[in-house]
Amino acid sequence: MTPSGAEALVGQLEREGVRHVFGVPGVQLDHVLDALARARAAGGPIEYIAARHEQGAAHMAEAYARTSGRPGVCLVVPGPGVLNALPAVATGYACSSPMLCVAADIPSPLAGRGLGMLHELPDQDGVLASVTKWSARAETPAGIPGLVHEAIRQSRSGRPRPVGLTIPTDVLTARAETAPVPAGRAPDRDRVSGPPEQDVLPEIAAVLRTARRPLIHAGGGVLASRAGAALTALAEELSAPVVMSRNAGGAVPAHHALAFPSLAAPRLLPSADAVLVVGSRFLTPRGTALPTAPEAAVALVNADPADLGPPRRADLTLCADARTALEKLRAELTAAPEPRAGRESGWPPGELADVRAWCARKVESVEPQWSYVRALREAIPDDGFLVNELTQVGYLAAVGYPVHHPGTFLTPGYQGTLGYGYPSALGVKVGNPDRAVVSVNGDGGFCWNMQELATARKYGIAVTAVVFNDNAYGNVRRIQADEFEGRFIGSDLASPDFVRLAESFSVPAVRAETPARLAGALKECLGEPGPSLIEVPVTEMPSVWPLLLGGSPGSVRD
Repeated sequence: MTPSGAEALVGQLEREGVRHVFGVPGVQLDHVLDALARARAAGGPIEYIAARHEQGAAHMAEAYARTSGRPGVCLVVPGPGVLNALPAVATGYACSSPMLCVAADIPSPLAGRGLGMLHELPDQDGVLASVTKWSARAETPAGIPGLVHEAIRQSRSGRPRPVGLTIPTDVLTARAETAPVPAGRAPDRDRVSGPPEQDVLPEIAAVLRTARRPLIHAGGGVLASRAGAALTALAEELSAPVVMSRNAGGAVPAHHALAFPSLAAPRLLPSADAVLVVGSRFLTPRGTALPTAPEAAVALVNADPADLGPPRRADLTLCADARTALEKLRAELTAAPEPRAGRESGWPPGELADVRAWCARKVESVEPQWSYVRALREAIPDDGFLVNELTQVGYLAAVGYPVHHPGTFLTPGYQGTLGYGYPSALGVKVGNPDRAVVSVNGDGGFCWNMQELATARKYGIAVTAVVFNDNAYGNVRRIQADEFEGRFIGSDLASPDFVRLAESFSVPAVRAETPARLAGALKECLGEPGPSLIEVPVTEMPSVWPLLLGGSPGSVRD
């Protein structure tokens, strides 16, 4: 039988390596879900996971894409379904996640006429385009395979980012001869910066070779390109410390002698005479350039040309994939007869040790948060994932949690998306079923998507949610106390009993009143199959913001 547009969509997703689709059913998607069901019954590889909210489904797809190496796909109805998914798509845009948002739409002849059709938006295509790298609309069933193929290619090439595809319901139901498109190969990451005469790699290598105190600043682009091994090898070749942004945790394992957290940046950057910035925006949370010594040579390497210009200062810039650039830089250095010729000295070991000790003292002085962060690290296996929410313990974890494997510490990036943590953790677990996954949440943020406990229970997704409960948007409450003379408004919460809440979803739950009890409970939960929840009652905690490299306390709530 001639395939429908919905069948063409499912068939091409299969060819592109998609193995999970996250979504919420709705009338405009009926034919797609039927195509998924029939394909699965026939032995097809795609499993459909029905979330309880489009935001949850899209967060699952985003984190799945970020951590699994496979395309992360969410499937939503038009109008409110698209709008509900936007926070997660915007998070993926901030975090360089190769996710695909497939949205149905009202019938093509009625689009743009303002007739009040169910789920109609005035400009759905424009809405999706505002938070994606690339977006398109399928006008015919025959065009669907090619558009799906191009969407997946766009999401993974250059700088990975979300893409969008809108398919009207009449295109999904219509039947037409379609030509499947062969699956795309892995993205070509060999291009550096245009014509060979513009290749500045030898110049960057020369600067690093002769530097007395070279330093590497690594950002989330290193993780997006799976460049951790290449980064570590180059750092070892140069004996250069690596400062990792909060989005690059684990790019070099925390226990490595050259690995430093973002907290070390203001201590090390001004002392470096050559700074290589790879895959990082190289900005403070206030949008200003990170400080470097005036005489230091600064080289910026980024797959996104937008991150190579002002307000940053740079002597050399290279638009390139992080892994390709790092591997080629190391090859340039090792190919030289005397790779370290001209270097009079290096970083004094005592100086690096002093900076490391300073960072440790700063982190460990913040209590009780540090004791809880230490408990999390004690209980989570080295290769386990911690999905970090915006909460008092999470803020400290952002600068103090030791990350031993690349990509195992997830944040929402600059979006600071409250409520992203728990559904994102579910997506991580679906994509990494054999590894431990823990979600850290505040009571405020967890309540944004706590309905996904039902999804975890239904599909047996073994994520442990740790909910720190202070019955407040703690960050907002502190600001109101410190800056507005204690005029509290909207910051106190009537949070539920989270143990009873989880149990109502048939999710096992316990309460842990101390860091030691949290560590013990977490170890037990991670040893059991299926989802679980640990509630940790806490009181007001000291501010972590003085440690967050100029961060603004007004940028988050919980």
